[in-house]
Amino acid sequence: MSAKNHRINEQIRIKEVRLIADDGEQLGVVATDKALEMARERDLDLVEVAPNAKPPVCKLIDYGKYKYEMDKKNRESKKNQTQVKLKEIRMQPKIEGHDLQFKSKHVLEFLQEGNKCKVTVRFRGRELAHTHLGKDVLHKVLELLGEENYNLDRAPQMEGRFMSMILSPKAKKK
Repeated sequence: MSAKNHRINEQIRIKEVRLIADDGEQLGVVATDKALEMARERDLDLVEVAPNAKPPVCKLIDYGKYKYEMDKKNRESKKNQTQVKLKEIRMQPKIEGHDLQFKSKHVLEFLQEGNKCKVTVRFRGRELAHTHLGKDVLHKVLELLGEENYNLDRAPQMEGRFMSMILSPKAKKK
């Protein structure tokens, strides 16, 4: 639950709440008016931390400080996330050997950066009658990459005039 949608002090309109003191001590089920009074005496706020519990759980804390801590936790968790991008490499069924090696090297670089890669073969005109050539090109790419460098997320498959497969990087062992 984010810090934005907590009910505090007078916003809590239920008869009684389970109260937790600022030091973490359980004070039991208390009438809301009494809990508000205790909060004012200690110069703190009454914050509803678990609204779905029966009765709702409230804490005596400094709301500004609590909100700051929650935002800090959210920023920390976002810092450790990595965005995985889907890169695409396009080829044609009549690709030459050197070009195939060059493009396979790029696919490998994308995978080593931690990105997924979509390898696509585009068929033009009468090439569409020879889709087996496209499948051969995609299998050659897999051979050039080496099995230890990728996971095959989606095997080669036709999508209109394109045949494509999706590769993801192998998980790194720690």
